[in-house]
Amino acid sequence: MYLATRKESVASPFWLRQPAHLAFVAKQALVAEAELTPKPGLVDRRGSGAHKDLSLARMRQSAEAIEPFFALMAEAARKHSVNQLLRQELGAIGRNAETAMLAVTGGSNAHKGAIWVLGLLVAAAGRSNDHSPEHLAARAGSMARIPDITRPQLVSHGDIVRNRYGVIGARGEATAEFPHVVQVGLPSLRDARAAGKTETASRMSSLLSIMAMLDDTCILYRGGLAGAERVKSGAATVLKADGPGTRQGDAALREFDHELLQERLSPGGSADLLAAVLFLDCLDSAAASIGDDNSDKEEKHGAD
Repeated sequence: MYLATRKESVASPFWLRQPAHLAFVAKQALVAEAELTPKPGLVDRRGSGAHKDLSLARMRQSAEAIEPFFALMAEAARKHSVNQLLRQELGAIGRNAETAMLAVTGGSNAHKGAIWVLGLLVAAAGRSNDHSPEHLAARAGSMARIPDITRPQLVSHGDIVRNRYGVIGARGEATAEFPHVVQVGLPSLRDARAAGKTETASRMSSLLSIMAMLDDTCILYRGGLAGAERVKSGAATVLKADGPGTRQGDAALREFDHELLQERLSPGGSADLLAAVLFLDCLDSAAASIGDDNSDKEEKHGAD
């Protein structure tokens, strides 16, 4: 993994810590991830990717619907210590967010994983003056490690994959303090920017770096171990070919995207973690909002 560089903690401005603002940035992170184009196998500006029940419009509607619940999570975290009561309240709010998401998407799962990932990070940011990525990931991890004793005992796709393949999934990513976000995706984003890549190529590099290393339960559920290995190797191939934003890298990305579309594989877990990268990057830089990546204006490199 990449090594994250820890910097001296600096208290974030008061207005950046307000629940409504944190929820707004979380929504922006979800929309920015969805709009990033071209993403292999995922919903983007070109279409539905490997999905049959999702579209960019639905992804935007879902993000809008769950924004108020992120604010409630931040407010809950400000009221309570990190304890069982807080964990139960966060779980209840998250389940209400899922209900709101399903209502606006016609029953399609647009952001269930992202509600968990970003919800924890929003809650961590709501109760902390330090918005450095490492600190927020550690705070979120401490919340995730508390069992939610009121959680319905339903078997999810993630549960099936974890039991079948022994991977940690979104729950394990959170309890481990988001290593693929803090140690992989975020350094990759910033390294690409420092190398002079466009914002689109930088965000795509971050996504591909996560895909190359993550045991994505969305991929494992649909494609098994063979599919997961193809996704990892395909993402690594694009990065080795000078990455997004180069002639060779974009050619490899087109081929990779075509392969995932053919096999109906969509790396949704990696997409959720990219949204977390963008959220933490925005807070760490004390920016008021997440800027556009301009992928709607740049040359289209996706599958033909």
